[in-house]
This record gives sequence, C-alpha cells and structure tokens, in this order.
Amino acid sequence: MKKNSIFSKVALVALFLMLATVATFAQAPVRQKVDGIIAKVDNHIILRSELEFSYQQYLNQTKQQPSAELKCQLFESMVQDKLLLARAAIDSITVEDARVVSELDRRMNYLASQVGGVERLEQYYKKSVRQLKDELRRSVREELVSAKMQEEISGKVTVTPKEVRRYFNSIPSDSLPYFSSEVELAEIVKYAAVSKAQKAEARQKLEAIRDRILAGEDFATLARQFSDDVGSGQQGGEIGFMGRRQLVPEYEAAALRLEPGQLSNIVESQFGFHLIQLIERRGQEFNSRHILIKPATATVDIDEAATALDSIRTLILNDSITFAKAAKDFSDDSNTKDNGGMMSSPATGSTYFPMDQVDPGIFFVIDTMQVGEISKPIAFRTADGQEAVRIIKLVSKSAPHLANLRDDYQKIATAALRQKKGKAVDAWFKKNFDSVFIEIDPEFQNCNVLQQLTQ
Repeated sequence: MKKNSIFSKVALVALFLMLATVATFAQAPVRQKVDGIIAKVDNHIILRSELEFSYQQYLNQTKQQPSAELKCQLFESMVQDKLLLARAAIDSITVEDARVVSELDRRMNYLASQVGGVERLEQYYKKSVRQLKDELRRSVREELVSAKMQEEISGKVTVTPKEVRRYFNSIPSDSLPYFSSEVELAEIVKYAAVSKAQKAEARQKLEAIRDRILAGEDFATLARQFSDDVGSGQQGGEIGFMGRRQLVPEYEAAALRLEPGQLSNIVESQFGFHLIQLIERRGQEFNSRHILIKPATATVDIDEAATALDSIRTLILNDSITFAKAAKDFSDDSNTKDNGGMMSSPATGSTYFPMDQVDPGIFFVIDTMQVGEISKPIAFRTADGQEAVRIIKLVSKSAPHLANLRDDYQKIATAALRQKKGKAVDAWFKKNFDSVFIEIDPEFQNCNVLQQLTQ
C-alpha cells in the first residue's frame, strides 16, 4: 500500500467499513494492551483501541497480511486526519447539521440494503437506527469536516488531457487494471400503498396493547414482544435521550406533551403507529420508549403498483414519454427520480456497477437484456422494509477488458486527478504540520509519522 493510498479514509475504515460489512466484523477489537492515548494533535486524540480496530477492519476488508508497516501507515493517516481537524478548527471550517444528518441517513440506508433491511440492521446491533446514528454522529461530523478541509486545500486542482495521458503511460503494462463487465442502470419505483383497512388493523392492534398496559402489564415486556421497531423493542422500547428535531415531528410533539410515566394516545407517523411513554425530561432533551406497529402491505396493493408501472413502461416503449421524464413525474424514489432514474452506488457515488456487485434481484433480470431495454415490473423490498415495485432500464454495459484510454478515460482521469490532489495535500502537510501541537507515544516512534508528514 503506497503512501497516501488510504489517506483521510481512516474514519471510513474505522466507521463505515464496520457498518458496511456488519456480518463480517461482528467481534469487538482485540486489545492486547490496556487502552490509552497514543497521539495528540491539539485537542484531538487517537486511542490505541481506535488504531487496533481500524487495523483489524482493514485487514478483514482487504484480505492483506498483517504487517507493522501497514499499521504504521494507518496510524499516519489517522494523525493526518486529526491534523486536518485541528487546522479546520483554526480556520473555522465547519459543516452544517443538515449535511451530517443527510450523510448519516445515506450510510444507514446503504448498510440496511447490505444486510437485508432496517429490521435486520436493528436486530444485529440490538439498537434502533436512531441510536446508531447518535453514536456515529460525532465521527461522521469529523469525517465531513476533514473532507471539507481537504477540498479547501485541493479543490481547485484540475488535470489536463495531456496529464491524464502521461499518468496512464506511467503505469507499467503488466500493472494495468482489468475491468470486469460493468453496467449503468436506471429505475422507476412505485411503493405499494397501505390501505385504510390495513391502517385500521394496525391501530386496533396497538390500541389493544395500550389497554393491556393501562390494565397493569409491563410496557417494556410488551415492547419486546410486539414492537416492529426491533432495535428499541429489544431495549424495552426505550430510545434514549433525544434533542429537539431528532425524531419525526409527530412523535416529538406527542412525547413532549406527556408527563414522566404517562402514556400517549396512538400517534401516526411515516413509520407507522406509535404508543409512547415519556421516561424523563432533562433540559432540552427527553428520554422515551415506544411500541411501533407498522401496517401490513397487501398483495393487491403490490399488484396495483405493478399495473401502474406496466402502463408507464408502455408509454415509454411507445415513445410517448422518455424514461427520464417518466422517472421525474412518476417515481416514488427521491434518490433517483430527479437524476433521470439513474442508480448510483451509495458507497462510491458512481453510476457504474460491476456485474458481480449487482443486486441478485436485478442481476438475473438484466443478464439477458440488451442495452436500452426496459424490464417488466419487479417486486422488491426497500432498505427500510417497504414493499415496492420497479422497472429497470439497462443504460449501458461494457465488456471485460484491460484498461485503456479510449474506453476508460473518465476512470483514468479520476485516478490522475486523485494523484495530483494527493500531491497538493502532501505539500500542504509539509507547510502546516508544525502549526499545531503533535505528540506521538514513544511506542509508535518507530512509525516515523512526523518524518513521513514532511517528506
């Protein structure tokens, strides 16, 4: 691994990879020594446990062999990130709360899609998505600040076609990457509607639970037994302390009207029906527990969504409307409808998907399609567990090939730009590393972090 190849991605290794590969990284990090501070960068610290955890996650993800050099490179990257954060504080570089919330949502949606939905995610961690977000909020904020600081340093760096060609020609012929078949996909999504009868059934079920609690049964026990919010349900329905605007408005308004120990009436939100009990109010924060019942989705509603999509597909095939216009006008998926329906990887933002990474539910549909074809409606479940139907357009498909400038110019240009930006950041570190206080534990002096930063 070359210097800076993982630069400023340590938070991703320690945080995002932990989430994105939840089934693999179930075990807590092994701690051979008592935890402690191994580096200080102004007011920012690095703990031994953080380095060990990042190291184990990186080994598991990349399948590399353990080495002292690799651990030192990870440690150097962590120090670099802390230096960026320290300088960001000096330069008043911040990120908006809305940006942090958006990034947390994006990561949770990606993770949920990888493990089979929100419920399985909450079951695994035995925590609600809200609790997971709260635990990760500080790390995500720091990561975004670090990225913004990097953008301040290298945002104006560009590459010319001549530089791209020079970069490509510098790659030894026996080191050229081999690209597997990749596809670009677009989708139009319709969610299965929930009928009034299904809503009424869910409300009645929760009303019956409320009556049982009022009759003396334990709220926590019934939450574990019945709540569709599996994460909080396993905690007896308890969500933990939340500040203003951290929960959906309907829930927050109802909870704040309660006295400690008091039960709410049935509250409807976008997630379903809630029965809320206020536990404690502390300044601007409050702790509550709830039982969530989600209305079921009937087969007939899925069929109606499929019928609607089939009609939209017919309009597109008859050239009455373009796929992009139909996506904007009819798709229920807010992430793709304003982008012509184009699907992109939540992990990388790229619209290109290697075929071996395409969702199996899509793979077997597009495998026999020609570029430009549109599939018939396909039923699926969204990351948050909602029943839905979509049609897929195969926008492009490449054959497996050795990297070349004609077919892969954009990818090569991106790599060349990344290298040039890396050099700009390296130069910035040489100029600014002594503008903050840095202290390295003697145990890690052999990593020569300070020397590496100035080379």
